[in-house]
Formats: sequence, structure tokens, C-alpha cells
Amino acid sequence: MNILLLGAQGQLGWELGASLSTLGSVIHYGRGEADFTNLEKLEELVRLAKPRVIINAAAHTKVDQAETEPLVAHLINAKAPALLAKLARELSAWLIHYSTDYVFDGLKNDPYTEEDIPTPLNVYGHNKLDGDKAILVSGCRHLIFRTSWVFSFQSCNFAKNILELAKKETSFSVVADQYGSPTGVELLSSATALALHQALHSEKDLSGLYNLVAAGETNWHGYALYLIRRALEIGWVLAASPERIYPQESSKIQPPQIAQRPANSRLNTAKFTSVFGLTPPPWQYYVDRVLWSWSRFRNIEMSPPAPPNKIIDLKFIPPLNYQPIHR
Repeated sequence: MNILLLGAQGQLGWELGASLSTLGSVIHYGRGEADFTNLEKLEELVRLAKPRVIINAAAHTKVDQAETEPLVAHLINAKAPALLAKLARELSAWLIHYSTDYVFDGLKNDPYTEEDIPTPLNVYGHNKLDGDKAILVSGCRHLIFRTSWVFSFQSCNFAKNILELAKKETSFSVVADQYGSPTGVELLSSATALALHQALHSEKDLSGLYNLVAAGETNWHGYALYLIRRALEIGWVLAASPERIYPQESSKIQPPQIAQRPANSRLNTAKFTSVFGLTPPPWQYYVDRVLWSWSRFRNIEMSPPAPPNKIIDLKFIPPLNYQPIHR
């Protein structure tokens, strides 16, 4: 079968290319070939591919920039997914789409479930929510995976930026009042392939919206501390040490961020586990895997991270200086 992968050059799309190749013939299109700001050409491309599965790993993810170019962001994050849903229904294809924790305002005290009513704080969140709604009402068979704090071996992301900063600066501050679960693209890509395989062969219609993030939780400060502590244990030479990475309130970031972020980005994955029988491993496991990959390029000896056992899978491992949310 043909699997059309859109956004193939992004950090998630790149990983999906390998995972999906076990299910069929993957047709890769990056931003240059599949322009989400040109819906007419996008439709031509999809119809030409005649896919049984459409994977939408493309998005306008620059949250602050979306505030200054809302029409472009809406075109990419809302109108293009709506078009893909329409085409998926016409072609009797499955549509796989990725949503975000930013559809919520972060005021809930517990992890968000799929039943919670979204109330976005920014343009990016509103546009992504519009895309989700268009798919849900389209009538196409679909899997929408809502995720958060995505990172990978390649591309620019929080993990890479923190380690680069720690090589240059002896001390710095990181936001400590926003909570979530760092989620590696390895988890998203492998879980997508496994869930899609079940959806294609199940007698039940597994269409729906599912939260999909790594197990456990932390804040950006705890995430940075874990990265630096593990890098130092492995043998990286850094100017900074965990003791000199200070917590900071998001309201004191300079220059101020244009878009408001949710304080609580935690997502409950019980529905995903119940339907597909897959339990996401803890976020620390995927951070260790990325550190292992980067270490190989720096000629630093490090044993590959051992797969987490069942007990660790379900256990919350708090970061250094962890403070639970109290509202």
C-alpha cells in the first residue's frame, strides 16, 4: 500500500519514514514538494499519490511567529489538515495527524484527558484546535495524536539548545513553572506505526483522538537539570553544572515571549494504552537515547540505554528540585 508522508524533512517526519517503511511503500514529501500554503497543489499531490494512508507530520510550529502571521499559521495548521481530511474521506484513506498540548490553557490541576474541553491561549493553539475539529467532523478514518515537548537527535529543540548553552555559559536560568512530559520522536514514530497497523487490521473502527506522550512529568528546569547531569556523568565537558542552573518564572523571561504558554501541559495517556495495549516508557529513557546518539558524534564512550522495565514504565521519576503543581 502507498503511505503518503507529509512533512518528511521535520524531526518527526524523518523518524516516521523509517518506522512506516515496515507497513508499506512510503512516499516522502518535504516542505519543498508539499507546500501547505498552496492548497490546490497540495490536493494535486495527494490525489496523484493515491495513498491508503496519509501521514501529516507538517505544521507551523513557531509559536511566537504564529502571533505575527496568523493567516499563514491558520492555513498550514487548520485549512491544510481540513483539506487532507476531505481527501482522505474521498480516497477511503486513513489520516494520521499530530496535535498539541497548546490547545489547553494549562489551568487544570491534573493531566488533561481527551474529553477535556480545549481553551487555547495563543494563535498556534487555536489553529491546531481548528485543524483537529475539521478532521473529527470530516467523516474520514483518522488517528489524531496529541503530544507535547517533542525532541529528537536532529533539528533544533530544547534539549540541543540547553546542551549548547551549557557548553558556553557557567550558569543560566530555565523556566520552572510550566509542566509537561518531554516526548522523543522515537516514541511517536514507533507508536504511530504500531497503532496504525492495528487500525488497518482491526474489525473495530479505532478512529479517534489520543493523547500520546512519554510517561512521567517534569518542568523545563527539571528537564534541563537532567540533561546536564546525565551529560556530565557520561563524560561531556560543560561549563555549567546542575547547581548553577537556576529556576525562573516564565513571566520574567527577557525578552518576553510573544505567545502565552500553558503552565500545565501534562497529558493522560490511559486511553491510548487501553485501546492499543501500548505503554509509553518514561521521558528519561528517550533523553538518554538522544544523549547516546550525540555522544557517539563527540567520540564519547557511553553504553546504549537499557530498555526500561515494566515497573519503571509506570513509575513517575521526579527530576531534581521537583515541585508538584498546587493551584
